[in-house]
Amino acid sequence: MSIADIKKTAEQKMARSVEALKNELHKVRTGRAHPGILDQVHIEYYGSMVPISQVANVSLLDARTISVQPWEKGMGPKIEKAIRESDLGLNPSSQGDLLRVPMPPLTEERRRELTKVVRHEGEDAKVAVRNIRRDANEHAKRLMKDKEIGEDEERRSLDEVQKLTDRTIAEIDRLIAGKEAEIMAV
Repeated sequence: MSIADIKKTAEQKMARSVEALKNELHKVRTGRAHPGILDQVHIEYYGSMVPISQVANVSLLDARTISVQPWEKGMGPKIEKAIRESDLGLNPSSQGDLLRVPMPPLTEERRRELTKVVRHEGEDAKVAVRNIRRDANEHAKRLMKDKEIGEDEERRSLDEVQKLTDRTIAEIDRLIAGKEAEIMAV
């Protein structure tokens, strides 16, 4: 494995960590409706547990209301029950075949709790990035120890990986700050 391979692998893994953080942040509720909120709610469908998106059309009616349109007639009550029993705190209402899921406004206390959750997710992402940096640095040191590269190349590799880590952590901080601002906006 060469220095370029180490750096490329570290860069790819760090990019995946940032993507994972973005996905986690999308799940955090901000008071606005987002169809992805219901992704974690599963219902029983012919003997297996499936996400709601596989048995119904999930879309937005307006900024604070999600609509769920089941594809089969008898699925409405099951979907309504699954949403009600989820830990999302949502209360769907049935209008014929259509389910309306209004997003309740967030209280100040709940907003503060959500910012803590966002910070925790960000910290987890930073830990993952630092672990990737450590692994890349260990590879470079091992290459030097095995006399495949010189000290200058090893030092340059460590510097490049550190710069990559700094850029990635700055990106994570930017994502967290943006999400916190979104949560705290009334």
